[in-house]
Amino acid sequence: MPRLLAVTYDAHDPARVARFWAGLLGREVVEDAGDAVLAGDETQLGLRFVPNLAPRVGRDRMHLHLTSASLDAQRQTVATALGLGADHLDVGQRLEEGHVVLADPEGNEFCVIEPGNSFLAGCGFLGEIACDGTREVGLFWSTALGWPVVWDQDGETAIQSPHGGTKVAWGGPPVAPHLRRNRQRFAVALAGGELGPEIDRLVGLGATRLEGDGDDDVVALADPDGNEFELHAG
Repeated sequence: MPRLLAVTYDAHDPARVARFWAGLLGREVVEDAGDAVLAGDETQLGLRFVPNLAPRVGRDRMHLHLTSASLDAQRQTVATALGLGADHLDVGQRLEEGHVVLADPEGNEFCVIEPGNSFLAGCGFLGEIACDGTREVGLFWSTALGWPVVWDQDGETAIQSPHGGTKVAWGGPPVAPHLRRNRQRFAVALAGGELGPEIDRLVGLGATRLEGDGDDDVVALADPDGNEFELHAG
């Protein structure tokens, strides 16, 4: 069974955006063959930033939700983010909504969620990866990772590691068509065993192998919605 390691971000300046997130999340940046990595653990998802100079086009298909223990904590998170180089972002949120929408130094959207949000209670500071996607893709990832479904209502789904921590959620319809390579994607690792049988299993669940992309240790696939993800050996 593969383990969800991280969300991989394409970045014009991986070191800069990794420093931003390290400062905000209180983690260390580890250099890995030109990539910048913020390692996670069993309950908090990691982040990886890789070089890609392609221009940003359109909205991202996933973004992060950070939790708050109190209004003061929420204000402090927002102030810290702005001090590190974030900007306020208008995505049509209403004034009465309690969350604050920001963008990191490369324009990646994230939300600082208000205190008292019961859905993210106990999820830790990096509470959620909110994704654009169908119910079917949520069920795919539940089976692929062995993570239980913790929300399944009105086309919206969410899954969570059996250890708890960061939730991964899909907002359901309407889902924007997948027209280009995503700037964010999941990186999963197979702990032991050969990649071949695991690729076959994922394809049987609805994934597609992306021909001509990957190597002996990293294979590129797409989930049933067409979103790319990486399967790493070891």
